[in-house]
Amino acid sequence: MFSLDWIYYAISWILLTWHSAWDAIGVPVGAALGTNWAWILAIVFLVVTVRVILFPVFVKQIKSQRAMQSLQPKVKELQEKHKGDRETLQKEMMELYRKEKANPLMGCLPMFLQIPVFLGLFHVLRRLDPAKDTKSLYGWTVDQFNSASSAKIFTAPIAGKFGSTADELARLGANGTTVKVIAGVLVLMMMGTTYLTSRQMILKTGWAEDPQQRMIQRLMLYGIPLSLLVSGAIFPIGVIIYWVTNNMFTLGQQQWVLRKYPPPPTPGRTGAPASRKPVQPAKKTGGLLGRKAAPAPVKQAPSVPKVAGPKPGAKPVNPKKSGPAKRQG
Repeated sequence: MFSLDWIYYAISWILLTWHSAWDAIGVPVGAALGTNWAWILAIVFLVVTVRVILFPVFVKQIKSQRAMQSLQPKVKELQEKHKGDRETLQKEMMELYRKEKANPLMGCLPMFLQIPVFLGLFHVLRRLDPAKDTKSLYGWTVDQFNSASSAKIFTAPIAGKFGSTADELARLGANGTTVKVIAGVLVLMMMGTTYLTSRQMILKTGWAEDPQQRMIQRLMLYGIPLSLLVSGAIFPIGVIIYWVTNNMFTLGQQQWVLRKYPPPPTPGRTGAPASRKPVQPAKKTGGLLGRKAAPAPVKQAPSVPKVAGPKPGAKPVNPKKSGPAKRQG
């Protein structure tokens, strides 16, 4: 069976290293607002460490999204060409992506690569239970384990969760109401920032023409934030802090990249299509709203009544011999 211990050891090493650094600097342990800032900052800088490592992947994600965006006109042509033939359409689009070296799944790759980190932190923080004999796991010393298991944010332990049982709260020395309030607020922040990260990217790059891509965008925008409303109840508070911090980091990173490398303008998004010619101002012709006025009527000479000619086959009439008609008495 494949073991994930190497992930747990790696996450523990990063956490312990950052905690030792902040502890050496003299960051307050628990006097300020009931928070052990050394452990909170260790979780925050776990995010920073992971995001620095994954930055090249993030750049590839942006490039892939740009490539997918530039292919939208061709995708639309294929949709019109193979309308009603979904199987052929999928084959043609996959061939197009292969030819242009565009990967539709690259947009989700950074998130997928962070899943092991999330699961590793989730596993480690769940072990911060004084009743469990796990104090020597993953390179932790007894003092480090005890320090982390008692670490709090606004008096709520980072190992606690919204759905903690009364026994778990008692072992952590926590108040159930406080844990639920802090965890509930953090879950709402997690949902909101997850929605904003997807919305930020979609507003900058636009909705995809490809039905598969559009479905992924909708899933990222609405499905994942809504799922967190349920799954967030089982996440330790420390894991939620990691998720919110990661989302905030993503918002800032995306904003910086999109400002430095703005996406190319595309038809149907912001602005007029590139093929549309600029409208020239109408000449002033005296008409209403720039319309040409109707031309003035041209005076014509008085019409001369037409005289009917002789009928075909009739004898010509000499006007000199014909006198005026006699008036009837």
